Parts: sequence; C-alpha cells; structure tokens
Amino acid sequence: MSARDVLPYQGGFGNEFSSEALEGALPRGRNSPQLCPYGLYAEQLSGTAFTAPRHANRRTWLYRIRPAVTAGTFRPLEGDLFAAQTDGGALTPNQLRWDPLPLPSAPTDFVAGLLPVAGNGSPETQSGCGIYLYVADRSMDRRFLYSADGEWLIVPQLGALIVDTELGRLELEPLEIAVIPRGLRFRVALAAETAGARGYICENFGAPFKLPDLGPIGANGLANPRDFLAPHARYEDVGGRHELVAKFLGRLFIAEMDHSPLDVVAWHGNDAPYKYDLRRFNAIGSISYDHPDPSIFVVLHSASDTPGVSNIDFVCFPPRWLVMENTFRPPWFHRNIASEYMGLISGVYDAKSEGFVPGGSSLHNCMSGHGPDAATFERAISADTSKPAHIENTMAFMFESRTVIRPTRYALEGRPPLQADYADCWRGLRRRFDPTRP
Repeated sequence: MSARDVLPYQGGFGNEFSSEALEGALPRGRNSPQLCPYGLYAEQLSGTAFTAPRHANRRTWLYRIRPAVTAGTFRPLEGDLFAAQTDGGALTPNQLRWDPLPLPSAPTDFVAGLLPVAGNGSPETQSGCGIYLYVADRSMDRRFLYSADGEWLIVPQLGALIVDTELGRLELEPLEIAVIPRGLRFRVALAAETAGARGYICENFGAPFKLPDLGPIGANGLANPRDFLAPHARYEDVGGRHELVAKFLGRLFIAEMDHSPLDVVAWHGNDAPYKYDLRRFNAIGSISYDHPDPSIFVVLHSASDTPGVSNIDFVCFPPRWLVMENTFRPPWFHRNIASEYMGLISGVYDAKSEGFVPGGSSLHNCMSGHGPDAATFERAISADTSKPAHIENTMAFMFESRTVIRPTRYALEGRPPLQADYADCWRGLRRRFDPTRP
C-alpha cells in the first residue's frame, strides 16, 4: 500500500482531513458543500447527534455520483438469525410515508380516536416515546384521561380543541401545541366551530421537555420562554357518573367516578400544562453560503443521559427567508444516527414537492437515506441564489429520537394509509457525473 492510499489519522477524532480521487472534486473556500463539482451529489453522514460537543462531533460530507437514498426497496433476509429477537413484521429500514388518517365515519371522541403508529423505548425504562394519531368528531362527555406513562405533546392539524385539565383550560388550534404533564387528568372537547379534528401526539417517556440550550446562538432565538402559556385555575363541581381512563404501561384501563376530576380550585408549582404558538418561533438561518443542521429548529428538548444527545427533540419548520448564496437551499441528502418521524400541519414542505400532504407523515429511521425529491432537487440546483426566497404558508414538524422508531402493525398494514410508492420520488435523481467537467 502506497502513501497515496492512506491518510494520517492526525491523533484524534476532532481533526478534519480530506481526500479526492479527481482533482477539484471537493468544494473549496466559500463554495457550499452542496454545490458540487463534476455533477456530484452531496450527502452528509452524521455519526453523532448534531448538537454533540464539538470535540466529540463526527460527521463526513460525501460527494458521490448518486445519493444513498436511491437504494432499492429492502426486504427481510432469509435465514437471518437476528430476526428471532425482533418483531420482523414491524421492522424495516425502508423510508415510510403515510397519507392522512381519515376522519371518523361513526361518533368518535378523542380517546376512541387514538391510534398508535410508532414508538421506541418504554415507560418502564423511562426512555423513548410513543407516537399516536388522533381523530375525533365529538367531545369527551363525562370522560377523562390521564397517562402514567409519559407527558403528552399534542400537535393539532385540523380542528380547534378545548383541553380542560385539572389545572385549568387550554384552547388549542392548528399551529399551536400543548404539553400535558405525566399523570395530569384532562378532557378534550371540540370547539364549537369544529366538525372534525385530527392531529399528532408524542408521548414522552423520558426526561420532561425543556427549552434547548442555545450555545453559540447566544441569548436569543428559537422558542422564547415568554411565549409559553399555562392555564388559570378553573374547576368543576359536578356530580353524577363520570369515567376516568388511565394509560398504564401501554394499556388503557377505565374506572367510574361519581364526580368530575377537574375539581382543583387553586394551584402553584412548575409541573403544569402549557401551550405554545409555533408561529412565534424565531427561526435562525444561514446568511452566507451553507445550510445549517436541522437542530437550529428545535422547539423542545427531552435530554438523555448523554450530554448533547436527545431522548426526543420536537422540531418545527416554519415560514422563513432563505438568503444563503452559492448553496443548495433545501434540506440536503442525509443519513443520520437519529430517527425522524415527520408530520405536516399545513402547506407544502420545502423538500417534497408532492405526496407529503397536511395530516400525512413519514418515518426515516437510523441511517436510512433521505432528502429532497427529484423535482425539488432539479429546481434547487438551478435556482438563482443571489436572490432571497421566502418559504411561506407552511408548517412541518419532526419528532426526532436517538433510538430507532418502530412502526406499529397498524401503520404497516394501512392505518393510516401507507404509500407503497414513496421511494419513487427519488427515482428521477439521474446520473449527473462527468469526470471531464470540474
């Protein structure tokens, strides 16, 4: 092996080094990592969380002829000895995408309309999350719910809700979120103008959500503490038959009560439900030539036992200006150590021109390639980046976890409708490589 075939390791993981088989294949100077010579594709391989400390952060940019996302559809390997340890029917490295869950055709309240679609970890280990969809066309009538398993992050997509809790009322509409602490009892009613409701839920089994540290961003940006709202005390003094539904270790139990459990007259403390308007999020972006990691869009963070690595991050992608020059503005092609469940509240997501619709969702698990569809890539690579672009009328979000998010059998068997042709959106990523054209 000649000296040309190897690179010095340079004595540590934090140092940068590079290699190229064709001279000029690496972008240099102020050229963006996404603007590639020779018609190559850029793809980042992240071996650590985006926000891991600088000395421990590992990532490599790959400049390749076709991105990893163009791999074919995976199928189970015959004779795989590992399969016996997992539920192979609910496990796949393929990218998955679902259409919206249909609204109910029979009377359905919030509890009856809950559908588990994915998750990881467990309430017993106090790590990971459960991901659910909900649909409803009527209010909970003398019925209440609490979870002993984790706090609930509710993300409405269609229809306004009235969430009455033991500590007071939160009125919630699409583009707002609410967090209900573990164990707090609550009732969900449909607002007067709402004929049907639909949305997403992340049940956090781990450390409670908090605002992320801002680090080099400084003192301001992302979600501001002043924009989070807690309810005023509000109570019910109502007798008669009521039902209390408990979620305990992944199962639902029901008990009868002779009064409403929302009978707290006053309270003080810091374990309270709260709401936040995603339109208040102060998005931070590049104003030079590169596209920053999606960690700049974190709204809420559930910490793990490893500094800089999340149990769960809740991320939003709001309307914003794109002002980077000489770059590739949509999200880049990527493989990630984290697993990402994404939903769309309204509008169009800037990396997917079609197929990903409000109320729909997608799942890109650990190291599954993902990125813009072929049509978005072609538009973006030829865009005039000397002019700013305004992403308007959109709101997407992501539940991101450090461990694999497993789809449930419901989700894989078509509840909600699973798109069999999702991978086709990348088929048009043609070969662009030309070794004679730097």
